[in-house]
Amino acid sequence: MMPLTEIDRLKRTVTSVWESPVADQVAAAWGYPAGTAKWWRSSASHVFVLPDPRGKRYLRFVPDTYRAAGAVVPVSVLMHRLAASGAAVVSPVPTETGSLTATVPTALGTMHAMVVEAAAGHEIDAEDLTDDLAREWGRALALLHDGAASLEVDLPDAFSELAEIPDRFTEDPALVEATARLADRLAHLPRDPSRFGAVHGDFELDNLAWDAGRATAFDFDEAAQSWYTADIAYALRDLTGPDGEPDATRRHLVDGFVAGYRGVRALEEADLANLRLFAGAHAACSAVRIARALDSSGADEPEWRAELRADLTAMARAQRDLAVAVAERG
Repeated sequence: MMPLTEIDRLKRTVTSVWESPVADQVAAAWGYPAGTAKWWRSSASHVFVLPDPRGKRYLRFVPDTYRAAGAVVPVSVLMHRLAASGAAVVSPVPTETGSLTATVPTALGTMHAMVVEAAAGHEIDAEDLTDDLAREWGRALALLHDGAASLEVDLPDAFSELAEIPDRFTEDPALVEATARLADRLAHLPRDPSRFGAVHGDFELDNLAWDAGRATAFDFDEAAQSWYTADIAYALRDLTGPDGEPDATRRHLVDGFVAGYRGVRALEEADLANLRLFAGAHAACSAVRIARALDSSGADEPEWRAELRADLTAMARAQRDLAVAVAERG
């Protein structure tokens, strides 16, 4: 997530009809006239809807101070190559000059942007998940891993946030010690091509659109080089409890997901045994991302930001406790 202050800066430019002069400046790189882009949400990226006679699209952009072009371009390349190969992912839309991304100077500073096609279908949540859909969800992730395995894309390594914890959380020695244990275990895992490669990074249900029982993926903001099992662990977060283990009432859905994945790609029991390790490592990284997002508060903080800050603070505590619990159990 971007810093709350950065989200607030953009939000203050949004009018009562959901338009923003900043979004207008960015959308112009794709030939859209002012007033076309309508604000949708801001989290890891600012996202605006682009009504278009050729089909709805989404404008996504981030400030250079949060994510440089060198991080945005490889994601667009990965999505483009996957879509071109027939994978069920949304496709980037080229700018008027033919590039997949644009770097645009705006009133709020330099922005790196991408436009993507809307995914057909609708979103579902964990309460709507059936055994068949869980199996298809796992199958979809396996197909994405298969499609990305042969692609050479300069993505960052996952779990880089772990290195920040000793300096960022000096007042929490238990978390620092837990992170050291988790990082040591990760360092000893094999990285052969059958286990490690380009991953989506956030294959949760809210980043999928379902149409006729098939899932299309979007939101590749967290794409990285990682273990495929780590991607599975992150996807299944809504089906696991505060200890990183599958929730007892949803165990059958986890089993369905794994069965669907195994219908496409091999997944050894030794790899599945690391799901909890990856859940703990992801939790520690989430604590770092939330800390970055919280940045500083002020006396003039708007109500929505104060409420979101409180929610994120509680979430960070839960993620911290999960990381510690996983490390302590070994």
